Amino acid sequence: MPLKILFMGTPKFAVPILKSLSNSSHKILSVYTQPPKKKLRWLKIIESPIHTLSKQLKYTVKCPEDLLNNDEYDYIKKLSPDIVVVVAYGKIIPKKILDISNITFLNIHASLLPKWRGAAPIQRSIMQMDEETGITIMKIIQKLDSGPFMMQKKIKIETNYNYEDLSEKLSYIGAKLIIESLKLIEDKKANFKEQDESKVSYAKKIEKKESEMKWNIPARNLIAKINALSPFPGAWFKHKQNRLKIIKAEESHLTGQEGEVLDNDLTIGCSENSIKILKIQKEGKKSLDTKDFLSGYVIKKGEKIYWNTIIKL
Repeated sequence: MPLKILFMGTPKFAVPILKSLSNSSHKILSVYTQPPKKKLRWLKIIESPIHTLSKQLKYTVKCPEDLLNNDEYDYIKKLSPDIVVVVAYGKIIPKKILDISNITFLNIHASLLPKWRGAAPIQRSIMQMDEETGITIMKIIQKLDSGPFMMQKKIKIETNYNYEDLSEKLSYIGAKLIIESLKLIEDKKANFKEQDESKVSYAKKIEKKESEMKWNIPARNLIAKINALSPFPGAWFKHKQNRLKIIKAEESHLTGQEGEVLDNDLTIGCSENSIKILKIQKEGKKSLDTKDFLSGYVIKKGEKIYWNTIIKL
């Protein structure tokens, strides 16, 4: 018998999963997503990717600032879904709602729990140069990403995968895995396993100050950082008061001083080896291949790129 689903999600990562559910036999009762954001620069309101898709699919969309008020509790209780599917929603679900009887809350998490609980599992796995990651389908409890899990799918992190590449791949895996999970629940064959608390690690939210390039670490670590932050928020450095974001780079075996521009192709020295920048973006401009960028912007061989600049948060 098809299940009644309440969906909660916000970013692009959640889009293939909502599409997968919409194409299944299950019934989506309503969708929760974060409120639209005001972009003062363009004087317009930006909806979340899930908000936009939900309107296209003609689902009822709810965008509360939080779920703490009684109105949301009463709405969800009255809706009476069998399953609440949560994918990067970005809001805390209070205990009062989690305790509503006869509702199972499932989270689609982009790591192999208990590794990388928290807000930025994809970025942290790339930064730490993990060889593998995956998707976990878990039951939500009040403690962060700590509930028992019913399914996991492991994948290899390919060399030079950036955040966008890995996020897209994991999203499509999640879209398939949630349908398999719901089938097990529907057939009363779901088996939940407790996480191993001795193997827990946390993927804290990416802070603005982490995005600045610091050349006093090995090139391989900087490449991992660039990939983890590409395309957004992007790893950057300052040159003559211009913030330049590195979209893509590769390790080079050229050596020189930390932060020194080693050639005319924008290769910069690190504590071990160097990085060759392949694609770059000036703040407020579109990204360009380095060759095209250098045809209109001068960074000379022998210049020194400094770091530890003051950042206004």
